[in-house]
Amino acid sequence: MAQQEKQEKAKQEKQTKQGKQEFLTYKGKPLVRNGDTIYYGNMSDDYVIMLRITSKKDFEGYDLASKVTVQLLSTDPDASAKERVIKTSEKKGLYAAMDIAEIWLERALRG
Repeated sequence: MAQQEKQEKAKQEKQTKQGKQEFLTYKGKPLVRNGDTIYYGNMSDDYVIMLRITSKKDFEGYDLASKVTVQLLSTDPDASAKERVIKTSEKKGLYAAMDIAEIWLERALRG
């Protein structure tokens, strides 16, 4: 797995040098945020994860995610919206959500 991560990192560095946008990554895969929705994974792969923050709580002036919906999605453009959702779960906090997201995505991409 370490070799695969090195290859992906080298690929990302090459893309950055070519003028493409650099994304924040987690375990070698890009994280893209739009409001309360976070996408995890490469859109060119067969699957990605969508994390949607459904509720927040205040902690010392900061909004922290208290409930997060996790969905494993197929990137197949021919599938309907219902068919694209492979798995769904709700977790307490972003850490637990990212933990299950990483597991689901790795298993799905391995086949």
